[in-house]
Amino acid sequence: MTQHDDVARLRHMLEHAREAIEMLRGKSRHDLDANRMLNLALVRLLEVVGEAAGRVTKSTQDTLAGIPWSEVIGLRNRLIHGYDSVDLDILWEIVTHDLPLLTAQLEKFLPPAPRNR
Repeated sequence: MTQHDDVARLRHMLEHAREAIEMLRGKSRHDLDANRMLNLALVRLLEVVGEAAGRVTKSTQDTLAGIPWSEVIGLRNRLIHGYDSVDLDILWEIVTHDLPLLTAQLEKFLPPAPRNR
């Protein structure tokens, strides 16, 4: 895997994390219980964040040592394999508290995205 591939994976992490955060903007914790589509969408977005994280090379992970790689990857595994017991309180905490920190770290490392013309 090349550095270019790592940048693409990091961008996938950032874009999907941002989308999850945006989905909860203006929503309450109750909304997560009441809206099955919101619940499923957030789970899927977090699965992609974790899958992309698992594809980032060890050398890039070491460069971004502030990111809790094993937790991000482990979350993906937990969501995939424990699909029948997702704790929505934990999901809420991850999206509202952990993802903003992750996006801030990724934004510091990644160059600005190229603009579409």
